[in-house]
Amino acid sequence: MTEVTERIHVTRSRAKPGGTAQADGTVSFKRTRKPPWLKVPAPGGPNYRRLKETIGAERLHTVCEEANCPNVGECWERGTATFMILGDVCTRRCGFCNVQTGKPTWNDPLEPLRVANQVKAMGLRHAVITSVDRDDLPDYGAGAFVGVVRSIRLLAPDCKIELLTPDFRGQEMPLAKVIHEKPDVFNHNVETVPRLYPIARRGSQFLRSARVLKTAKEMGGPDVVTKSGLMVGLGESFEEMVETFGLLREHKVQVLTVGQYLRPTQNHLPVVRYWHPDEFAALEQAAYDLGFESVAAGPLVRSSYHADQNLPEGKRAETLIA
Repeated sequence: MTEVTERIHVTRSRAKPGGTAQADGTVSFKRTRKPPWLKVPAPGGPNYRRLKETIGAERLHTVCEEANCPNVGECWERGTATFMILGDVCTRRCGFCNVQTGKPTWNDPLEPLRVANQVKAMGLRHAVITSVDRDDLPDYGAGAFVGVVRSIRLLAPDCKIELLTPDFRGQEMPLAKVIHEKPDVFNHNVETVPRLYPIARRGSQFLRSARVLKTAKEMGGPDVVTKSGLMVGLGESFEEMVETFGLLREHKVQVLTVGQYLRPTQNHLPVVRYWHPDEFAALEQAAYDLGFESVAAGPLVRSSYHADQNLPEGKRAETLIA
């Protein structure tokens, strides 16, 4: 009798996710010491521990944990968090991302209410909702975003809502469903410059993501603020970054975030270099010169970091009043 070995799913390596970084087909791994401006205290305060227990008990996922965000301690101590809906398994395999890749099985129709209950319990004034890519679903997960927005508006009506969505494969109907709910901020990160997409974002296209942002603004009008974010450290140049900023402005993006890429594990894309804080300041000024209404650029900036503060003046004032 032939012995049957149980198949164990292992997340695929991201070391070479969509191409090669060098001419010889290799992506070298170098253990480099992080510069001092990237050092942050380890999380562990009382509010952090309380929120971790509460979120775990509710079977909720946060991008703060899944993406190994360096600001998790600070944000959770402040009583804020970014919720990740639709499970913790992604259908795509970006070379920089720490979220596991595989075949998702998460399907919880009560998740929107559980998220809204947590938003209410935390007393949030500005909640960020994101998700893994769910290319396996007919609407790519748009219906779940709709459910969360409606639930938060029901249970925490004074809370501003920011949605950080996938690209919905460029399909307009899922996007229209989401924008119809009038989130205060529609965020979709392009992540890196167009040249690096074959390496860093296999399965995605820069212009498709840019069109999603432009269409969202056209659908939402003045009621919806559009936002996007990029990382540095994957091999891009200053000039490429500024050129990408210009493309985003052409696609009606109003708010921009720029942060340093930090390699989650040896199986992810390597950090080509760490950008100095002065370079981030220059990127921020270049973005403002191009007409962005709000810009946050710094080594530890992430898309959802202090999201309530990184808004155009009018929307920021509304959040403070609320």
